[in-house]
This record gives sequence, structure tokens and C-alpha cells, in this order.
Amino acid sequence: MQKTTASTVLRYSLVAGAAAVMATTAHAQTTLRLSTYVNEVDVRYEGFKKFAELVNTKTSGRVKVEIFGSSTLHGWSEGVDAMQGGVADISWVSADKRLPCYRVTSLYPMAVDMKKQIELDAAYAVLIAPEANKAGLVPLINSNYSYDQEWWFKNPNTDLAKLNGKLVRSIGPMVSMMIETWGGKPVFIAPKEVFQSAERGVVDGINMGVATYSAWKLWGVMPHMVQSNLFYGNIQYMMNKRKFDALSPTDQKALQAAATESEVWLKPRYEAWVDASIADAVKQGGTVTKITAEKRKALLDSVVGKWTSEVDAGCGPELAGKVRALFKQNSL
Repeated sequence: MQKTTASTVLRYSLVAGAAAVMATTAHAQTTLRLSTYVNEVDVRYEGFKKFAELVNTKTSGRVKVEIFGSSTLHGWSEGVDAMQGGVADISWVSADKRLPCYRVTSLYPMAVDMKKQIELDAAYAVLIAPEANKAGLVPLINSNYSYDQEWWFKNPNTDLAKLNGKLVRSIGPMVSMMIETWGGKPVFIAPKEVFQSAERGVVDGINMGVATYSAWKLWGVMPHMVQSNLFYGNIQYMMNKRKFDALSPTDQKALQAAATESEVWLKPRYEAWVDASIADAVKQGGTVTKITAEKRKALLDSVVGKWTSEVDAGCGPELAGKVRALFKQNSL
């Protein structure tokens, strides 16, 4: 019988170790941490699950997406910091000063024609991409945000043009400007904190998306909605550029294709869910007041001119012109 020497054992160990490394490498996955403020009740959470499923299929399991809902990884305004710091790989991006054009156009005063929303959002993402790249980010998923950014108050039939000192929850600088123009006082409150704020009387009104409002059960504390259609909104989900660039070209294309497919898959489900949520709220005693086209025009006319200089400063004249031209092509 051949004796097993120390050198033989060492040689076998090295060979086995090398084989293990090769096997691990062959089956390695890139795991992407997707952060969102929506909770699991929200239909958009199903959209992220669909995105993760499509990524897994299209990359043959090489890329895995983990979803973290309800702002569990970071707060509302911390998306860029979270991605740059490695806390998240994909996240929504709010009005961040490091993205000056996106900051003043991702929520924009206009009446949107939603017939070509997927194409509109994709074209907007292309315009914003160079700025995002400079900040170390890549636009990935366009949100269905523009469908439902609306207003709620304690009392029915509130006139948006006459807020008369009301404290109204704002999502960002453009909405704050609108509230101030119409005589109100903007108050920034993160989505997770809005219920308590409304319940305790911290605010008299709320500006928010219908989907988020419904998912967080806010109709019970502030049940009277003014449905105005005053916004284009595309609070995009972006990805850490270093993480994106580290993927193979094949997996990069797969990730982008999965994002687009998930948007198309989600849109009709999202709209149906929002409509059902509104109908259910009305059955429970809520009200919906729709403004006229004339009223909408007057409200927009009162703020668009004020926002023009902000867009020019944030985007520069050339990009600002392209953004406005795109929005004009898709307005009612």
C-alpha cells in the first residue's frame, strides 16, 4: 500500500481547492439589491417581482434581484447616497441636486396624454441618461408615477387655487412652488410618515400618488380627493453604474429588456388597481372632485412660467428645450 505523505495531502488539498473555486465561479450570481418605497400591498411591488423574474430568466440565473420594500434600506431622499455607498444597487431617485435637470423635470407641471406613456418615459430616460451617468448612475426602470399624482384634503371641494394658508404635504421643489403659488404652505413628509402626520393634524392636505396613498391606507384619514391631472412624473429607478458596467454586455441588455418588459406588463394592471382603489375609497365615504379642462389650464398657466427659469438653470438651454419639446408632444 502506498503511504500518504504530508506533501501528497497538501497536493490533493490544493487540487480540491482549485476545483471548488472553479465550480463556484461557474455558478456565481450577481445579486442586485433593489430598494423601493412601495409596500407589498401596492401593485407596483408585483411589477418589481415580475422584473426580478424576467432578469433571472433572461440571464439564465446569472443575475438575481432582491427586493426591499417600504423604504427598509434608506429614506425617501437618500437614493443616490444609498447606491453610491453600496447600500442599494437599484433605487428610486428623488429630486437630488446632483442631478439638476432630473431634479426639475422628473415631476413637471403639465397635463399628460397617457396614450404613449411607455414611449414618453423611455424618451425622457434617454435625455436624462448623460447626467445620471456623470453621477455614477444608469436609468433603468421608468415608474408609472405620472398616472396618479393627486391631492387630498380633510374637507370636500377644496379649490386648489385658493389654499388659504393650508399646510400641504409636498414631494419636492416643483410641488412646493405650486402650493406656495396657490396660497398654501408646503411641508415635506416621507411616505411612511404621512399617515401619522395626517392623523395628528400636522398637514391639512396631501400631494401624493394614488397608488402610494391607497397602499398606505390614507383614505381613512383624509378622504376627499381633487383629481386634477397636473403632472408628468417619472421618479425613475436607477442603478449603480459600476455595478451595471461590471455585467457582461449580454446581461446588461437582458437587464434593460427585463425593465422595459416589466413596465409594459405592469401598466394595465397598475391602472386597473388604481381605479379599483379609488372606487373602493368612494364606497367607504371618500369623494373625488374632478376639475374642468379650463380650471386645469388656469392652474398650469399660473406655475409653468415660474418653473421655466428653474428648468433652464437645471438643464441648460439645449437640454431644457429638448425636454420641453418632448413634453409638448405628449400633452393634452
